Amino acid sequence: MKKQNKTGSIGVVGATAIGVGGMMGAGLYTLLGLAAKSAGVWLPVSFLIGGIVAAFSVYSYSKLGMKYPDRGGAAKFLLKEFGDGLLAGGMNVFQYIGWIIAMALYATGFAEYACQLLGKSSSGWLGKAISIGIVIVVVAINIMGSKQVARAQTTIIAFELLILLAFVAVGLTKLHVPTITSSNGGNIVGVLSAAGLLYVTYEGFGVVTNAAGSMVNPKKQLPQALFFSLGIVMAIYIVASVVVVMTLGVQGAVANQGHVLATAGKLVLGNWGMILISIAALVATASAVNSTMFGDNNLAIRIARIEEIPPQFGVMTEIGGTWGLFITSLIVCVFVVIFPLSAVGEMASLAFLLVYAMVNLGHLRIAKQTGAKRWILVCSVILNLALFALLFIQTILNHETLTWISVIALLVISFLVELAWRKKNKRNLHWLGKQ
Repeated sequence: MKKQNKTGSIGVVGATAIGVGGMMGAGLYTLLGLAAKSAGVWLPVSFLIGGIVAAFSVYSYSKLGMKYPDRGGAAKFLLKEFGDGLLAGGMNVFQYIGWIIAMALYATGFAEYACQLLGKSSSGWLGKAISIGIVIVVVAINIMGSKQVARAQTTIIAFELLILLAFVAVGLTKLHVPTITSSNGGNIVGVLSAAGLLYVTYEGFGVVTNAAGSMVNPKKQLPQALFFSLGIVMAIYIVASVVVVMTLGVQGAVANQGHVLATAGKLVLGNWGMILISIAALVATASAVNSTMFGDNNLAIRIARIEEIPPQFGVMTEIGGTWGLFITSLIVCVFVVIFPLSAVGEMASLAFLLVYAMVNLGHLRIAKQTGAKRWILVCSVILNLALFALLFIQTILNHETLTWISVIALLVISFLVELAWRKKNKRNLHWLGKQ
């Protein structure tokens, strides 16, 4: 019994909090303006579409997580689906990079609201310094271990939800129906492109599967935590976006990119509303970095253990935590310095749309073992790839060269690194391996 308590340190509430914390970060607080530019007054519909697409992947991940509970989460899923070959290895490295980009997005979002409270611009080195600072704080939190992370997330999410619920409750009493014009009405392509951009706001559900190895009964707790966290986040995103569109308006949302909710909070609740929403944003983005760092560290440990990356990633340091934790945080800081908020937001969504599409595609190969319904998996693959294609094309049409070239480059680099590592260690160089 003692052994079970030791390994089962995370329950449904803690895992749900980790999932909500991983999802409810920079997307709601810092990508609203950019998404509103494409979706217009139909912004809530984009959140709905993104959530529905994510729900298909949640189904797939819940089936995989119940069959293969492991701290490595999707890393193990890809190995089970495609075998220990170049395809699974390269996608695991790319997935690791994708989570790094997501952490850079959340850290940058944290800096946006911190600077808003300070009355300073986030475009200079102050914003970069604050982003790096929150990464350092999160590293210290993660050194404490999974149980402490879950406990911290439960408290953080409860605090954040109270502020958001107050904003939504009061905001719903001050709505006005906006006049739909050609400049703010959006179109179907814009709505779907915004859904693709906002997909990163849901990617945190994958973090829950990484906690499966710390659950007492993952077969029961994992699907509950996955769907609970997705449902909570979807409801908050949709209602909050309705309040923003029908109080601040599309032009106001676009004009206040980076701190949209704080501006809307001022309209709804006055100066205290702006302050409280800014504090909630700081808590949300910090908890998102926290949850994602927890998951990415587990992913690094997993793929280091099976030697898809250098084993040193999984080695503990004298001060606590693994070398992977510190290397990951260093790379996050590099991304924070190089890329602006909009770029890391689009890059993160593109990365996870592709990773989840591949995981669900591979799931078709082992659907009999997991008991998953093939038609749901097929729908998931199609929907993920469709949003990926729309968002990717949108970045090209908008001349966001840094974004789409970086995604391609990182994907190529992931497979080149995996290929070089496998050649050095004389491992299987075929695309597929034994399942």
